[in-house]
Amino acid sequence: MSETFRSSSEAETRAFAARLAADLRPGTVLLISGDLGAGKTAFVRGLAEGLGVDPAEVTSPTFTLVHEYRGGRLPLIHVDVYRLEGAEIDEIGLDADLAAEGVVAVEWPERLTRAVPGATRITIEDAGGDARVITRHHEGTKSTKDGTKPS
Repeated sequence: MSETFRSSSEAETRAFAARLAADLRPGTVLLISGDLGAGKTAFVRGLAEGLGVDPAEVTSPTFTLVHEYRGGRLPLIHVDVYRLEGAEIDEIGLDADLAAEGVVAVEWPERLTRAVPGATRITIEDAGGDARVITRHHEGTKSTKDGTKPS
C-alpha cells in the first residue's frame, strides 16, 4: 500500500514531511530516494520541524555521512550514503542506541547492499519546476522502485 502527495513547492514538501513526523515512533527508519535536487534534504528538514528540531540545522550530510539532531520529541539521525558504494546500514557508524530511540532518515538507500527490515520508503520525483510527487510506501508494499522488497 502506498500514499502519494503532490507538492508544488519546497514549503509544501516540508509541511508534508512535518505531518508525517508527528506519527513517527522511536526506531523508525525512512529510506528516501530521488534524483539529485529532488528535495530529499528539504524533506528531512520537514521531518526535523515535525519532530521539534530546528529545521535550519539540517544540512546535507554528503561529506560526513551522518548528522544527529537532538532537542526535539525524538532525535533525528540523517544519513546520506550517496558517496558509498555497496554499504550496509550497520557499517556506516550509526549509534545503535540512538537509532533505536530516534528516527533515522537515509538518503540514497539504493546504495545499501541489503534491505533494512521494517523501513518505510519515501520516493520523491521531480514533476517539473518546483513540483514534486512524493510517495510513501507503507510496510507490506509488494515492491519498490528499485525492485527490493521492504520488510
